[in-house]
Amino acid sequence: MTYPDRSPRSTGSVTHTLPAAVEAGSYQDFVLTYTAGYFGVDDTGSIKLCWRYAADLGAPQFDEAAAPHYVSARASNGAALALRYDPKDNVRPWGRTVQVRVRNGFLREGDRIAVRFGDRSRGSPGIRMQTFCETAFAFRVLADPIATCRFQPVGGVRAIVVVPGPPVRWCALLPADGTPAAPFRLLAKAEDRWGNPTSGSPVRFRLRPSAPVRGLPDTIEIGGRQRSVRLDGLSAGAPGDLSIAFEPDRPGAGAAFRTNTMVVRERPERRGYWGDLHGQSAETIGTGSAEEYFRFARDLAGLDFAGHQGNDFQITGAFWGRLQRLTREIDEPGRFVAFPGYEWSGNTALGGDRNVLFLTEGQQIHRSSHALVDDPDRETDCSHVTDLFAALRGRPALLVPHAGGRYSDVRFHDRMQRSVEVHSAWGTFEWLLADALACGQRAGIVCNSDGHKGRPGASYPGASEFGSYGGLTCILAPELTRAALWDALIRRHHYGTTGARIHLEVRAAVDGVRLDDDPRTGAVERTAVTRAIMGDVIATGSAELELSVSVRGTAPLLRVEICNGARTVRTLRPYVAAELGRRLRVRWAGAAVRGRGRQVAWDGTLAVSGNRVERIGPFNFFDPERQPVLGADGSVRWRSVTTGGSAGIDCWLAGDGGRARVVTKPLTCEQNLDALGVEERIVPAGGLGMEIGFTRLPDELTERSLDAAVRVPLRSDRDDPISVRVVQEDGHLAWSSPIYAAPR
Repeated sequence: MTYPDRSPRSTGSVTHTLPAAVEAGSYQDFVLTYTAGYFGVDDTGSIKLCWRYAADLGAPQFDEAAAPHYVSARASNGAALALRYDPKDNVRPWGRTVQVRVRNGFLREGDRIAVRFGDRSRGSPGIRMQTFCETAFAFRVLADPIATCRFQPVGGVRAIVVVPGPPVRWCALLPADGTPAAPFRLLAKAEDRWGNPTSGSPVRFRLRPSAPVRGLPDTIEIGGRQRSVRLDGLSAGAPGDLSIAFEPDRPGAGAAFRTNTMVVRERPERRGYWGDLHGQSAETIGTGSAEEYFRFARDLAGLDFAGHQGNDFQITGAFWGRLQRLTREIDEPGRFVAFPGYEWSGNTALGGDRNVLFLTEGQQIHRSSHALVDDPDRETDCSHVTDLFAALRGRPALLVPHAGGRYSDVRFHDRMQRSVEVHSAWGTFEWLLADALACGQRAGIVCNSDGHKGRPGASYPGASEFGSYGGLTCILAPELTRAALWDALIRRHHYGTTGARIHLEVRAAVDGVRLDDDPRTGAVERTAVTRAIMGDVIATGSAELELSVSVRGTAPLLRVEICNGARTVRTLRPYVAAELGRRLRVRWAGAAVRGRGRQVAWDGTLAVSGNRVERIGPFNFFDPERQPVLGADGSVRWRSVTTGGSAGIDCWLAGDGGRARVVTKPLTCEQNLDALGVEERIVPAGGLGMEIGFTRLPDELTERSLDAAVRVPLRSDRDDPISVRVVQEDGHLAWSSPIYAAPR
């Protein structure tokens, strides 16, 4: 369809009443007004009001005028209008769409359609704005004036700034490891209720280190004009565990908190470096620019390294070049490492998603398709993952299978695939590791955010279908350089967490030979060794593995599991049965399927007969607007979603005994509380690990550290992938890459 060259008259114009800046997650009532252009809008023609798919603006509804997110519309000439919302009704990334169709009438040039988002005139509290910050939030408006379903853009929509709200919590980060007298840095920040770093009113805290720290002031002020405070040049005086407690200097000003634990040793062979290798910016389907993405990772999330993984079918040649210039410029050995790369986004039938990491810039991008790219280099595409393997073979590349929208089919394998991603903001995917192990692969474990909200390394799910806090990978390397981290990735010397900076060491005393690669791929280097760390492949004739495990949690530890493949062979707990109290934990978990429909709604209730719930404490309830409620009758109700991981509620009971009844959509079950002990009672609910678990816990847990030596039996005819899984009281997890004990 050709429009006369009178733009913007031909397609119309748009205004809105939003202020220049709005608070993230705030409720607003605003009007977006479309004024018809030269063609007007014919009967059954329509306009689309679109916003980015990553945005978690409240889902518009048109039927309940007193409920949140109510949207109404009116035509200035009285034409009847029909409204419809679809989260995927336009070309990505502008998928979320309200379509306003004209019916029983038409619009002439100058007639208007006023769409009121969060219409409060009949009692609605308004519509919730997106829960994360953005320097240029905007709507994209399209018009179909001739009712052909061929929509044309309407320009000139004013962008606004989404800013953080007031601080509600504070946090501070230390490096994973250090040495006496070597300088290190402390990063402290405040966050609003949605996890956005924020300045707000300054709060002064007294600092209480667990061991002497040279250069540490007595107090620190967080807030004011800065979203983070960084103290450089600190040093520890002696080996040991170091954490720093923060106490507000006056009552009611902030809340006490503490850092993660930094382990200080004299001469460590390797140190842990925290990073997030998987996220996107607005150049593809995410939020903010790639420059803002890396700055957030370094300056606000306190990461040591990061990667940018945009969907390949949205990466133009120009952006690919700019992204590589950016990673080269921001890469600063010793301070921050940036990896170039992209997400190969092939359909699952053709292999499924893989993150592609490069050691160096200047590499050719091989897209899965040109679905949203018009560049004339289609001959470089690799539509099947086996074509990608062939194109990248011999180049400095690593591939990481993961599950996001599409999921990886790990039956397609190449030696460039050293690890799998078992957790991201999309959920927890332990089944992906199980699939790789079932295929005989030797896979390490990484966890990343796969974030679209511009917050790599601190990726809260907000109020969208992202059901989890984004993960982190800790790489064990001798120094913070791209080359050192790359070598550690190749050797699987790393572990992943659900976002908590849990310090985890797994070592084994062995009498064997370390294999630097899989001998099935060709000749490999063999080295006689007496010890191994996570990720190593050891050929040994021993009947058991002497494992040493050290954990420093960020919250009290619930248990530490020693696993052989997908099987738990030993469970370590910092408490015994005699210490169990009147705390009941009810946990639900799992995913419905492997693909996009994996989300499970566990909205439900808990009632206890023969006892009474006095107080509750939730875990993995990330949405501040969807917290569980304890009723006056002692019952508990909640709204909760899992996408592979767990969530749940601790209930402190008035006395002993009783019977709990849990009612959810997937499952209704009952549990006699007298029958509960240390071990969790699990009721399966189908799907991928869908289940409800019941367990008793001590009334209070305080132990955050665990050191143990464990003997693990080995088989003699195949690999034994020996790994460690850490479970904290607050729901956070950590997984070590396995030590692969192989037959001689």
